[in-house]
Amino acid sequence: MASQEIETLSQALARLPGLGPRSARRAVLWLVKRRETALPALLEALATVGEALVECETCGNVDTRNPCGICADPRRDAKSLCVVEDVSDLWALDRAKLFTGRYHVLGGKLSALDGVRPEDLNIAALLARVEAGGVDEVVLAMNATLEGQTTAHYLAERLEGYPVRITQLAHGLPVGGELDYLDEGTLAQALRARRPVS
Repeated sequence: MASQEIETLSQALARLPGLGPRSARRAVLWLVKRRETALPALLEALATVGEALVECETCGNVDTRNPCGICADPRRDAKSLCVVEDVSDLWALDRAKLFTGRYHVLGGKLSALDGVRPEDLNIAALLARVEAGGVDEVVLAMNATLEGQTTAHYLAERLEGYPVRITQLAHGLPVGGELDYLDEGTLAQALRARRPVS
């Protein structure tokens, strides 16, 4: 059996997304074996991030400065605003380097089961950004879940009165996907979003 300190560290790591108890124990063993090199670097990085991390007051992104690097970048198209559920969605989209506009993080999605209401999300700030002017397009980049699509529909209704074009990410067949392996919801969405062959 491991000591209480090692077990406590394993339990703390197991609470991280994507790590279960077994993966956490493997990570602890890896750190213990490399405690002279890897552990100090990890501790220093955690301490630095813990002190410097802030939430961007403009978009809700997490960065070491406020406004964040994306909001402060003059090369970004301020007329195009992409709305995402969480910071991880923002990072995924920005990593692809396909969207050159700015972002807005809602901080979640509407969910009656979980008790998440519109006032629990960063919707008022989104409407204020659009109302301030300068935004021509709002891209609703919600996840293709029931809650995500409910959130997108709600936002589209709230944005209806503003002079902006409201678009949504396309959903459907993944590149390299085989029809036989796809679920019915994905297939249905792909059929609904079909377009002419050019």
